[in-house]
Amino acid sequence: MIRVENLTRRYGSHQALAGLSFHVEKGEIVGFLGPNGAGKTTAMRILTCFLAPSSGRAEVAGFDVFSDPMEVRRRVGYMPESVPLYPEMRVREYLEYRARLKRVPRSVRSSRVERVIERCDVGEFQRKLIGALSKGMRQRVGLADALIHEPPILILDEPTAGLDPNQIREVRALVRELGREHTVVLSTHILPEVEVTCGRVVILDRGRVLAEDTPDGLRRVLERRGRLRVALSGADDEALRERLGRVEGVAAVEPAGQPGTFLVEAAPDRDVREGVFRAAVEGGLVLLELSPLGASLEDVFVEITTREAQDATAGEASA
Repeated sequence: MIRVENLTRRYGSHQALAGLSFHVEKGEIVGFLGPNGAGKTTAMRILTCFLAPSSGRAEVAGFDVFSDPMEVRRRVGYMPESVPLYPEMRVREYLEYRARLKRVPRSVRSSRVERVIERCDVGEFQRKLIGALSKGMRQRVGLADALIHEPPILILDEPTAGLDPNQIREVRALVRELGREHTVVLSTHILPEVEVTCGRVVILDRGRVLAEDTPDGLRRVLERRGRLRVALSGADDEALRERLGRVEGVAAVEPAGQPGTFLVEAAPDRDVREGVFRAAVEGGLVLLELSPLGASLEDVFVEITTREAQDATAGEASA
């Protein structure tokens, strides 16, 4: 449904997108994950024909965003982070107005408005002025607007930004439900949002794709490095850390916040548990804990984006 190849976008000397490439298949819910300024919003604005790329190619539902923008817009429902609603209009009035703008046929316009009002659960507020609604309810109205012309693709930019915890749960549940009938792309920098909503994750930073997989797949990549929580007694912390660092296959040893307790990271595809056990026995130490740690999506995100930042800093220093 969406194909992006080597997409770039420049704002003067600033490059917001730097050779961005990814794809989204029909029926997927894909999350754009990245820190602020990673290029998520810029990519979405290009996909929805609000911005033109500096170079590269993007197709949505088989249509090029540069040469066929009207065809793209007919097939996309877009909800930007700050939904541009008219506060002086009532909810139903606004949705009827948007249906006319989007050229929904007169014969089905009323039924479409009824459908999105029910689907986004704004029926109780349909006669109220938009300006009097809570932010969570305004987000729902924005989503109803994105759905009014029944597009096959939904693009949602930070759909839960600024909402309270109850509103966030409601919007996430609604997005998952919409994913049954639509291809959905959403951007966020909130990790739990991706884990509970998306089937696939595209991690962006500095305008490029750093990683792309399911949440479980990304976690498994980091878990292959092997992380252990190790607790020992019988020596001071510095001696314990030094002994653990000498175990073959150990890549890093970091304090875990309690005396004698460490996080031990193994080199890729190495199992160091036996080596840690032997090091404890040979040193006359008491091994209190030796437990593997699973990787969270937060661990993956921090690992990937931190490594990217370090590589970029090293490149600037060498230049």
